[in-house]
Amino acid sequence: MSVAALSAPKSHPVSTFLELTKLRISGASTFTAAAGYIAYLRGANAGLITTLLGILLLAMGSSAFNEVQEHKFDAQMPRTANRPIPRGDLSPAQAALIAGVMAVSGFLVLWLAHNLTSALLGALALVWYNGFYTPLKRVSAFAVVPGSLIGALPPAIGWTAAGGHAADPSVLALAFVFFIWQVPHFWLLVGLHAEGYEEAGYPTLVGLFGRPRLSRLTFTWTCGTAAACGLLPLFHVLVSKPAEIMLGLGAVWLILGSLPLLKPGQDAPLYRRVFMNINLFALVLTAAVILDPFFSR
Repeated sequence: MSVAALSAPKSHPVSTFLELTKLRISGASTFTAAAGYIAYLRGANAGLITTLLGILLLAMGSSAFNEVQEHKFDAQMPRTANRPIPRGDLSPAQAALIAGVMAVSGFLVLWLAHNLTSALLGALALVWYNGFYTPLKRVSAFAVVPGSLIGALPPAIGWTAAGGHAADPSVLALAFVFFIWQVPHFWLLVGLHAEGYEEAGYPTLVGLFGRPRLSRLTFTWTCGTAAACGLLPLFHVLVSKPAEIMLGLGAVWLILGSLPLLKPGQDAPLYRRVFMNINLFALVLTAAVILDPFFSR
């Protein structure tokens, strides 16, 4: 049990549930799935609701499983010591039960309301995150590179739930952009919280390379994220000029905002600012894909 569990009063059950399932983060992945769904249909219908519900339930279940898996390590880091299990609001068994119910419910919603392909892709995302990426973080500072498949899967789930084929070049291009985006997103988080990760026994690129080299590497991957967006018009994910301009301006803004990573003396406020930038860029990217069919009418 962490220090937080000894000092903090118990939270309201609803608050505990939302913390355990990381609703904000789970909702973000659900939003990217909407991009895949709308990109395939070139519009939206009532099936979008069940798609988003299924993915949200799976994402929340996966997040809860992650907190069960890492609760002992979470208790050692200031950033995570006040999560529900270290705080003592839930036992690992209780949290695992909630996670299982959420994950199974999400799988069934996708399967019964849509198709087996989208449900299996959702299950793959959960297995990859909890069965592969989570334990790999304890072993390698580069775990996020293969682990970024998790960020690529929600758009593909949305695409297939709408009736598309998982191997369609258009959805592969969209998924690839989110795959690349995930890497600098996580490395900026490492730059912010490296000491806490290392105290809990996680290898980090700060410990391996030092902060200046991590910053340069993160900048390079950020530029790669911006460049990868050029695949979306090429593979007809975006076909309207307003959406292309919106995404292009967002990509330029992202690179310009990341340039301070190349200067000496990086500090926490810089990492936090660039981290917010790359999250906002993901929002711009997703919005451009969602709005494109409406711009092109």
